[in-house]
Amino acid sequence: MSKKTFNSLVVGFFAGILGSFLVGVLAFAFVVSNENKLIDFVLQKSAEQMQEILEKGTAKELEERNIITQESLLISAIEKANPAVVSIVITKDVPILERYYEQLPFGFNDPFFGDIFGDQFFSVPRYREKGTEKREVGGGSGFLVSEDGLVVTNKHVVRDKEAEYTVFTNDGEKYEAEVLARDPVNDIAVLKIKSDKKFSYLSFADSDKIKLGQTAIAIGNALGEFRNTVSVGIVSGLARSVVAGDDSGMTEQLEGVIQTDAAINPGNSGGPLLDLKGRVIGVNTAVARGSENIGFALPANLVKSIVESVKEYGKIIRPYLGVRYILINEAIKEKNKLKVDYGALIVRGEKRDELAVIPGSPADKAGILENDIILEVDGQKIKDGKTLAQIIRNKKVGDKVRLKILSKGKEKEIEVVLEEMPE
Repeated sequence: MSKKTFNSLVVGFFAGILGSFLVGVLAFAFVVSNENKLIDFVLQKSAEQMQEILEKGTAKELEERNIITQESLLISAIEKANPAVVSIVITKDVPILERYYEQLPFGFNDPFFGDIFGDQFFSVPRYREKGTEKREVGGGSGFLVSEDGLVVTNKHVVRDKEAEYTVFTNDGEKYEAEVLARDPVNDIAVLKIKSDKKFSYLSFADSDKIKLGQTAIAIGNALGEFRNTVSVGIVSGLARSVVAGDDSGMTEQLEGVIQTDAAINPGNSGGPLLDLKGRVIGVNTAVARGSENIGFALPANLVKSIVESVKEYGKIIRPYLGVRYILINEAIKEKNKLKVDYGALIVRGEKRDELAVIPGSPADKAGILENDIILEVDGQKIKDGKTLAQIIRNKKVGDKVRLKILSKGKEKEIEVVLEEMPE
């Protein structure tokens, strides 16, 4: 073999390696810059076709083939969602306070001071109610879920039954709205805009299929002032269980919620958390105080079932079992010398009237007792982020479920017919 031939082979070998490396880099950049649509596209193409596209494709050809950047996906999702995101303003009749002055004697009828000051008086400011006036007392966010004006928001945004609610769409239009339903369990409410207009609305993604690290977009009325503010982050946690509270001191246990680092500010409550297709994956509901961008959203599948119930029945129809419980973990097992490290331990609440088993409930009728442990529901173990409430929530009123229970040290199975949760 001549030296010239050898050099040509070496140059060709390294050129081949370099070419493969460049193709690999381009392919990696291609993959990371896109999501579902891109993945579907990649799977449809052979390796040779993909290499040719990446090596020779112009910007126009790449655009025509739906090879798009994450930035363009974000812009497209936001443009799609914005018309359906609304601001909710709360107004209420509040007292008008009038200031006046009351004349009091210096001595306050005291014999000693009265002798010194005589009949001299001084003025004391007082306040009295002089009628009422409508005044804006709060606000939040929401989003349309139907053409005829159904709006989803947080229950805590519209909790005041004496207040009036006004919806502002992104184009600045103003509409009166009424609250159709407030969820007795979750921080969700549904309003109806009083208008015959047809509205843009959002669709729901399957929140059971979202993944850690996928892009999350939050839109809402930030600080009650900056309408349709957008923040972007990722899904940073799944199936979280948190206790949420508000300024009035009310608290609520939230289970199975999505954690995100997309900034959720006061006023964002009730707004949507979106994927890159502009679909709702959750409803923004709480932030962790003292944290750096730790927010929580109720999952879309939960909210979708509530919306469907309101559409069909005009109210929220929810199955319930009728127990209070805590989830067992290794620490609770060791502390209480239990036989299992999973399941739902039936216990009383903190107040005297918060019984472990609700009298007359399906659980009561089935003979479930305080300190029983529900291990499984229809063969599904209560563990690994699956709570009893989540499993029951996915059932329907009238469903017959089979529970595996550990009662007084012995396992047994019972059947329970789920009933409608009382309001």
